[in-house]
Amino acid sequence: MLTLDKIYHASYVLEDVIRQTDMIHAPKLCPDANVYLKTENLQITGSFKVRGAYYKISQLSDEEKAKGVIACSAGNHAQGVALAATKNGIKSLICLPDGAPISKVEATKGYGAEVCLVPGVYDDAYQKALELRDEMGYTFIHPFDDEDVIAGQGTIGLEISKQLRDVDIVVVPIGGGGLISGVAFALKNLNPKIRVYGVQASGAPSMVASLQQDEIVCLDKVGTIADGIKVKEPGEHTFELVRKYVDGVVTVTDDEVSSAILALIEQHKLIAEGAGAVPAAAVMFNKIPDMKGKNIVCLVSGGNIDVTILSRVIKRGLLKSGRSDTLTIQLEDKPGQLKGVSAILADLGGNVVSIHHERASEDSDITDCVLRIVLETRNYEHIRQIRQALTDAGFKIVNQS
Repeated sequence: MLTLDKIYHASYVLEDVIRQTDMIHAPKLCPDANVYLKTENLQITGSFKVRGAYYKISQLSDEEKAKGVIACSAGNHAQGVALAATKNGIKSLICLPDGAPISKVEATKGYGAEVCLVPGVYDDAYQKALELRDEMGYTFIHPFDDEDVIAGQGTIGLEISKQLRDVDIVVVPIGGGGLISGVAFALKNLNPKIRVYGVQASGAPSMVASLQQDEIVCLDKVGTIADGIKVKEPGEHTFELVRKYVDGVVTVTDDEVSSAILALIEQHKLIAEGAGAVPAAAVMFNKIPDMKGKNIVCLVSGGNIDVTILSRVIKRGLLKSGRSDTLTIQLEDKPGQLKGVSAILADLGGNVVSIHHERASEDSDITDCVLRIVLETRNYEHIRQIRQALTDAGFKIVNQS
């Protein structure tokens, strides 16, 4: 049974294994609130997952340790189990979805685990791990629906309460629900007045759907850039704990997550993966009730983003936050037109990234041409000013923002 004493015991066991990660003030994320970041992306293995994995493995019997452990994961739990098993001299086998980022697969191997790639998503890897457990006699380390794992994650709640004694709201990512279950249980038992909100990706709202229907729901499909929380179904333990201790669960879009990743990079020099950035996205886009003037902690749960998609995520973030714009302008095909457009852009401080000019277009008059320009801009107001100035000067903008 999960108790506050168990979470304190987990904190004691983990004391020389993990980092007590810093709390960073983040005033620009939401000007109306006092926002802090709990930087679990700077944890060893780059994620909070090592807390629950290590505590669970530390509590196994000698017989269980001798047989070895098996786990399934989208990536971060895999690394936590691999490191914990290796530190305890235990064999580990990790089942990962075959779409898991290569960086996470290689990192898992680097911590000493054997990896089995399974076609599909997390839930398919989970079924494969159970099959191998029964076949080979391994001890299964569940990524979220286990009270020892939840207790390990709950140690973050203890740290938050020490680092920010007057905290009002804590915002936590939800995939299967292990992290928020432990954090909310710890915080609510220490101070019932603290509000705890969960955040899911709008493309993977399994906990939201379960709470709405008051029973565990398994989604047919999930899709989001936040691969760490791309889970079809919450756990039995976590569903009950969330229902009892969490004040609400909201969702954010992939575009909002991309904006949050960009903001964390630019404002705080922090790399967050999609799952780690969803609390910041929820705060940035006012998804959390009654934030004004409150002390809010966003739990940045991990930083293991696949570098091959980071540039795409940043591009999406730039578009979402008004930092980039694409103009398609229909021009009369005569000398001086490009000069006129360029002069307006220069006067208003728009930085041209690329430009494409073509004469033939099925949507324009035979005497017209089309100019496509990609700009770096400051914000949406800057985009509006540029577009308005071009329109006032008689230029026809085909694509309207």
